[in-house]
Formats: sequence, structure tokens, C-alpha cells
Amino acid sequence: MTGFSNAKAEIEKGILNRDMVVIVGECIAEYSGRATSKLARGKRMVLIKGDGSISIHQNRLVRPTNYMVNTKIGCREENATFVIRANRQKPAEKLAVTFYTVLEIKRFEMEQSDDLRLSGSERDLNEILMQDLSMIEPGLKPINQQQHFRRGICDIIAEDRDGNFVIVELKRREADFAAVTQLQRYMKEVEKLKSIKARGILLAPSIRKNALELLEQYGLEFAKLDFELTPHDSASKAKIIGLETKQQTLAQHLAK
Repeated sequence: MTGFSNAKAEIEKGILNRDMVVIVGECIAEYSGRATSKLARGKRMVLIKGDGSISIHQNRLVRPTNYMVNTKIGCREENATFVIRANRQKPAEKLAVTFYTVLEIKRFEMEQSDDLRLSGSERDLNEILMQDLSMIEPGLKPINQQQHFRRGICDIIAEDRDGNFVIVELKRREADFAAVTQLQRYMKEVEKLKSIKARGILLAPSIRKNALELLEQYGLEFAKLDFELTPHDSASKAKIIGLETKQQTLAQHLAK
């Protein structure tokens, strides 16, 4: 068991140095923001990362029970408990994790790296992203892939934490001017379907300067992700287990 004063010192050092901090103990959690939620008292792990994110994990499921990103985090002792508070202004969100006991706390120096590489064919990569879009943005949920429009096929349509539709266009090589106009066209077609607000994210290993300038003019977003592709007939081609092959169409999703 770790004292609260030691936990406070380690967390503050971790935040200052942008380290990864892992706290395990008995706690409750209260969240307010887009909704409100409360976790009953129980043993959990809290993860604080150098990017200002905080997440709460239980001993089941892959995804965190609660999480926030781009936050300001502080901690202190309060009435014989230890409280970690995370706040975000836009959108307004608050998370308070109250520990009754801290069983273990560890702080790790971690290099900041964006060198994530996925292996497989382009189709495999698309399907991997459909399983988990959190590598692009926390809270991003897949709706459909290979959506046919009048002029082209969109790689992925998703929904963000604010309920906005997000069009993700995947390019395995450097994104150019045409890739940006293609993404803009798909986004506008989605917005016309039911007068809904949409966002566009261009996902590629790199982007040309003129394409980035146009992207910013359109108010679109760029996410850098490197790909290692293997031929379709390669024995080492990625295999995905548990992927749901029957997906909703966009029209079905909108009809809910």
C-alpha cells in the first residue's frame, strides 16, 4: 500500500515530465460533461499519460470505463481520501477519482512517438481500423466502410463523441491535392443526406504542402499513420478474427 503523499508527489512529477503514471487502488469516479456518470466503489487502475489524457480501467474489457483527453490534471488529499481531478474547458468536462486506498503507483518515462505501423493489405488495414478507430481519435465509432456515393467510394464513415459524422479517407501513400478534394466531396455528400454536420479526416503516411494548405482551407483534418502493406497472395497477410462482416448502411443508421 502506498501513502497519499507519495502518490501526490509521483503524479505531479509525472505531469511535469509528461510521463506515464499508473495508479491502482480502491476508488469511486464521478464524471460530468456531455452526460453524467458515477462508478461505485471498487478496485481499479487509473492511467495518466503525457498527452494530458486520463482513463479508468477495470479487470475486464479492452476499453476504459471512463476517459478524458486534453485535460488539466491535479490531485490532493481530501478528508482521509486522495482525489485526482481532471478538467477540460471545451467541451466542458470534469472527472473526479476518489481513492480510499492506493495499492500501487508507478511512473514511467516514455518516448513520444507517432511511429505506429500496421501490416497487411490495404483492405486488411481498412478492416483493422473498423475494429478500433481510437488510434485516430478517442471515442470515434465506426458506422460503415466502402460507402458508395455518386462519385466514388468512401473508405470509412464514423461518428465522434459529439454525434458528428466523420468521413475517414485512407491513403497508403503521400496524400495529394486530389485526395483532399475527394474527401471534401464525400463530406458534402454525407451532409446533404439529412442536413447533418460532418467532419473529414485524411489518413496517410504524409501529405504534400499544397494539399495541406487546401485541407486547412476546407476545415478538414489530417492524421499521420504509416502503413506497411503486403501483397494479397502473401502468406503473412494480416488475418482478423471476430470482425462483423454485415454492417449497417448509412441510410439504416440515419433511420434509427
